[in-house]
Amino acid sequence: MFPAPQLNDMTELVAAAKKVASARHPVSFSGAGLSAESGIATFRDKNDNALWSKFNPAELASQDGFKANPELVIDWYNARRQTAAAAQPNAAHTTLGARKGWIHITQNVDTLLEAGGVSPENVLHLHGTLDEDHCNNQCGYSSKVNMLAPEGLKHCPRCDAYLRPSVVWFGEQLPENVFNQALHAVQQCDLLLVVGTSAQVMPAAGLIDIARENGAHIIVVNKENTPKTHSEDTVLIGSAATVLPQLFTS
Repeated sequence: MFPAPQLNDMTELVAAAKKVASARHPVSFSGAGLSAESGIATFRDKNDNALWSKFNPAELASQDGFKANPELVIDWYNARRQTAAAAQPNAAHTTLGARKGWIHITQNVDTLLEAGGVSPENVLHLHGTLDEDHCNNQCGYSSKVNMLAPEGLKHCPRCDAYLRPSVVWFGEQLPENVFNQALHAVQQCDLLLVVGTSAQVMPAAGLIDIARENGAHIIVVNKENTPKTHSEDTVLIGSAATVLPQLFTS
């Protein structure tokens, strides 16, 4: 468990809660920290559980890596799928799930927001999801995956190319339709709640700047400050599962 948020004082939390409550077009933007307390390993932490601490990203999340060793890539993703399938939404997910009228933009490839009560049509998965495969030859074939018991490396039934996870790999573009919806959401929002992200992965992290440029107030909930934080933003330090329930009940 993470320690309680190291807020300057309760005044800051109460002020942030009032901004959240009064927002007419609120949007959340989340990263790996949202799911960390559900047991989903983060990518950039320096601890032994971080996903990139044990593997080379180029070998696991790129076309070159997939071509070189497709079995390794699929086995690694299938292990992640089983972990995600066994995970339960934490208090941060369920807190967001109880909100009505919110749009949720996420870099996470799990579906814990939906498991926490968020309607699937209100979640924009910028980096795809683990629960689907598609043809690596882009013939148009896709299929759902049994996350509890995912199969090994498979061929596309249409064109015989390999199937791959429907997630965005290094060097690939974000899904255009999803990104355009996210762009529209941050252009229209009056509050952007940034949760559990280092805000280093572009172009996704650029959505924070766009929201700010369009007049939205930014509230950051993270274990530490991020490079994207500006002096006018509200920053609440702590884990998402600790801070978000407080933010919506203060």
